[in-house]
Amino acid sequence: MSEREKLSPIALHKALERVWGSGEGFERLSAVNHTVVGKRFMMTALAFFAIGGVLAMLIRAQLATPDSAFMGPELYSQVFTMHGTVMMFLFAIPMLEGLGMYLLPKMLGARDLAFPRLSAYGYWCYLFGGAIIISAMLFGVAPDTGWFMYTPLSSNVYTPGINADVWLLGITFVEISAITAAIEITVSILKLRAPGMSLDRMPLFAWYMLVTAMMMVVGFPPLILGSVLLEMERAFGLPFFDPTRGGDPLLWQHLFWLFGHPEVYIIFLPAAGALSTIIPVFAQRPIVGYRAIIVAIVALAFLSFGLWVHHMFTVGIPHLALAFFSAASAVVAIPTAVQIFAWLATLAHGRPRFDVPMLYIFGFFIIFVIGGLTGVMIAMVPFNWQAHDSHFIVAHLHYVLVGGFVFPMLAGIYYWMPHVTGRESVHRISVPAFWLIFVGFNLTFFLMHITGLMGMPRRVHTYPSAFGWDWLNLLSSVGGFILTMGFALVLADMILQFRFGRYFRRNPWRARTLEWAIPTRPTSYAFASLPHIEERADGLDVETLGRDLAGGKGYLAFVRHERMETLGVDMTTGRIEHVALLPRQSYIPLIAAVLTGLAVLSMLFKAYWLALGCTVLVAASFVWWSQDNAIEPDIGPLDAGRGETVPPHTEVDGPAPWWATVFALLADGTLFASLVFGTLYVWLVAPNWPPSEIAGGGALLFLALIGYAAAGALGWWIVRANRTGRALVPMAALSAVYIVTIGLAVVALTGMPAPSGHAHAATVFTLLGYGALHSAIGLVFLLNAAIKMWRGMIVAGAQLEVRIGSLWHGYTAVTGVAGIMLVMAMPALIGMLEGVR
Repeated sequence: MSEREKLSPIALHKALERVWGSGEGFERLSAVNHTVVGKRFMMTALAFFAIGGVLAMLIRAQLATPDSAFMGPELYSQVFTMHGTVMMFLFAIPMLEGLGMYLLPKMLGARDLAFPRLSAYGYWCYLFGGAIIISAMLFGVAPDTGWFMYTPLSSNVYTPGINADVWLLGITFVEISAITAAIEITVSILKLRAPGMSLDRMPLFAWYMLVTAMMMVVGFPPLILGSVLLEMERAFGLPFFDPTRGGDPLLWQHLFWLFGHPEVYIIFLPAAGALSTIIPVFAQRPIVGYRAIIVAIVALAFLSFGLWVHHMFTVGIPHLALAFFSAASAVVAIPTAVQIFAWLATLAHGRPRFDVPMLYIFGFFIIFVIGGLTGVMIAMVPFNWQAHDSHFIVAHLHYVLVGGFVFPMLAGIYYWMPHVTGRESVHRISVPAFWLIFVGFNLTFFLMHITGLMGMPRRVHTYPSAFGWDWLNLLSSVGGFILTMGFALVLADMILQFRFGRYFRRNPWRARTLEWAIPTRPTSYAFASLPHIEERADGLDVETLGRDLAGGKGYLAFVRHERMETLGVDMTTGRIEHVALLPRQSYIPLIAAVLTGLAVLSMLFKAYWLALGCTVLVAASFVWWSQDNAIEPDIGPLDAGRGETVPPHTEVDGPAPWWATVFALLADGTLFASLVFGTLYVWLVAPNWPPSEIAGGGALLFLALIGYAAAGALGWWIVRANRTGRALVPMAALSAVYIVTIGLAVVALTGMPAPSGHAHAATVFTLLGYGALHSAIGLVFLLNAAIKMWRGMIVAGAQLEVRIGSLWHGYTAVTGVAGIMLVMAMPALIGMLEGVR
């Protein structure tokens, strides 16, 4: 259909709703629409937040009085571990992911995210993983070693049941969701924007989410690796963290805090993005320092990865390292201050009007600044040594996280709820709810600074009545229950707004960002036609723009062959490049997530052969997924509207799927780099070295190294050969190389010392296993491409699949060669290290 054959607004709405809609009843289980999936993420996160809040009340009930018998030490350990786990992993990160999924396409002028089915798969993984963790509490086997799972407390010796396994496997399952969401958000922001929206015209919320998603891509793999290594130690006896066999328990802390400290800023940045969106609306002027804020958040992202030892000042690291990380911990306050001063300047130079969101914003300023000041205090090593294991740290953590995330989140809820519900709030219980939350929070946690300075340790289930902590703890507990009452009123207000709120047309706040240019409640397709942006996207006349787009005056104001279509643009300039063809709703993401969950449960109950079978089924489901997504080749140039014609994404260089593979490999590469770091760390630092037997590798590993090098060359040859329709020969050769390489690694391992004997053998096993696993995944890529070739879906002019496969084969070759070279160099390196020692 050409642009000249325009539909009426009503006919266009019906046609788009028929294609983009998610159905009714059980059919909604197949929904992949970003609005539906985003709301699911947020509602599920709020449910987990309620569970975490109940656990917090149990903690405060236990600590309200000295020598309390309300909970025993075993139950208390489970409760405080689950409280931290739920709030950090099941509430904060998924909540920001859901908000980003819901808002970003609407803010960027797109109809959906780049990979709707990937978003749906991520949600189901999050739901099932969270359900596994929560269900463990009902059966009395919840994790009980703290949300940080420090070794050796979490090892088999001290935690012999499945409690720790629930955390390790459940959190790894949930992290699948986080990584998929991060890749989804990154690629969608970079590639699926409205034409004309260059990077320097993006709304600040998109900048915040882009930096956050990139931090997740790089920051989460160390935790995933640490969880995998610790589970391998618990399940198979590989001693990565056992100092009696050449491991080191501090390796876990390094891997955990390589994730854990950036996560604080991963949680804060989306909330700050919400503030940078809301404050200009209520200040009634554009944000002050747009470019300075962008520089500040990028600097904050880089600095956050240099602070992980900030949490390890008391473990005995060298004084020079203490000085470096202490200075870095203080410097990170600078980009945070830039943002705060920009927000204050916006309010000072505007004409502020007050409503409920502004109450929470002012609450944020007070609480977060207090948390920032105490953060600078504990960045100083001498003070940290005194306060490290006290309630002062608990108070600081909550001031930063609740002040930096929960208060902006509540401001965002009141700001965007009318967008979700299509109704305005007419009930005034929101104001007393704020004061209950604000007063209750400060009463609860400000007093913890005092109890901490008075010497009260954290992570204790009771305390004697001899140190003057009694009345302070009682008041903290009273404050906790006041805080809970406030959150209960917020929930009641949300329900009342959804049920009885007054309807409105659109944009009750007189905002100037694109999400308010669409109908509210939002349609499944977001924009009836896509806008062309010629100015910064946080200063638009959204009323006029909304009328024009609803009337079909933008791009893609039609439905073509019942396809879901949006536009892809150049990453920096926003110049229109291609039409992105998106997949329709499907049950495949749900099926793949169920199979993934079964694999996790099988590992939890030590049924490893069943887990292997489920893993094979998961791989098969992904092949099915890819085949179902197949788009016929040689579609040719497509009418994009407004007189422009562009090719589909399958026929251009660098579309969203290609970039998604690049970012997935970046995450995988971070995991590999963490594995190399862990290997070198135990060589250099761990006790009980050298091992009695040293694995060298010999000729078999040299042959495997040659195989990996050949794999990289063959992956490149496949792309070249496909241009002439002769790709099957190099594909068959690469399959044979992968099979032989896997076999060589297995045979080489059988002639080496048992991996359970010493950390040296365990690291060799893991490095070679990493390469073998990626070779097996490469075989799946080849199988998928071969099926599509047989179906006629891959031809010379449309070879996106083989280019993506080539990326994987090249990465497998590089990491395989690097891993084998490290293994082969081990004997010489160990000898050199012993000579130095």
